[in-house]
Amino acid sequence: MLQSAGRIPMPPGAAAAHASSLLALPSDQPAVLQAYWFAGSRESGPDVQIAMSQFDRATQQWSPARYVVNRDQAGAELGFGLRRLGNPVAWRDGQGRIHLFVVATGLGGWSAGRILHLRQDGPQQPFRPLRVLPLSWLWDTSHLVRAIPLPLADGGMMLPVYFELGMKYPLLLRFDAQGEFRGMVRMSQRRDLLQPTLLAQSETQWLALLRDNRPDRRVRAVQTHDGGLSWQDLPDPGLPNPDASLVGLSLRPDLMFLAHNPHPESRAQLALSRSTDGLHWTQLELLAQGEERSEFSYPSLAWVDGSLWVSYTEQRRAIAWQRFAFVPAAR
Repeated sequence: MLQSAGRIPMPPGAAAAHASSLLALPSDQPAVLQAYWFAGSRESGPDVQIAMSQFDRATQQWSPARYVVNRDQAGAELGFGLRRLGNPVAWRDGQGRIHLFVVATGLGGWSAGRILHLRQDGPQQPFRPLRVLPLSWLWDTSHLVRAIPLPLADGGMMLPVYFELGMKYPLLLRFDAQGEFRGMVRMSQRRDLLQPTLLAQSETQWLALLRDNRPDRRVRAVQTHDGGLSWQDLPDPGLPNPDASLVGLSLRPDLMFLAHNPHPESRAQLALSRSTDGLHWTQLELLAQGEERSEFSYPSLAWVDGSLWVSYTEQRRAIAWQRFAFVPAAR
């Protein structure tokens, strides 16, 4: 059941917005959740920054958006220039600090991006760039992030990322409860998969659904039975996908949600689906639809205070959101 919906406030003067990511906050915090996205005059424009707004518990309103990562300031602290910023993904560690993972490019386009790791140590503190994640010998080039992390029982998390230059393949990064990077593993030997999203089926068995760059335009799937140490390709779930980002959220092994573009040739529709196993999906809601050239894309999901929250790009000009009340059936 839809509870409420709208658009998240934009920073003053920003005409373009894309790639939002939601971060659920604990019940003792003044805000229910935060949203991060990149905004500016246009995608890849020199004025693009990472924006943030949060939904206040008391007022039940989004706060005015503000910029939290500036490419010039971050580059100056790191000691090298940054040309573009995009695809922010947030995570709260065991000490309550917020980590932000952002695609940052130098020379070249998005496929030459690297993953910039920043951290906020307190509620009113700035995000401080820690480093570019050390993922390859080639200046860590062509590693990108998009989907939300999978929290672990020990307070750490798994961050799904992908390599995109030429071949495309998914990777999984592990971080401990203090936010320290502890290693990575490749999730498939196929060379056309990107932007994995993780669904937990048990403490050590996880499923990943992936965007596919091949022309048949279908969602792909891989699975691990050992907590991400090794992965096996699975038969395709059969879901159409127009080579677009999708996001999944597992509330328990038999209750999973997926926000995705259900038409193989267009991002003009965005759907919310439900599954008991992560491979067979039933559409619950059509979140947005428009004319053929419309775009509703790059969704994010969060479960907070008994509600399912969805955010997504609306026409590359705004970030829309919806909140649903679901009563999960007993096992």
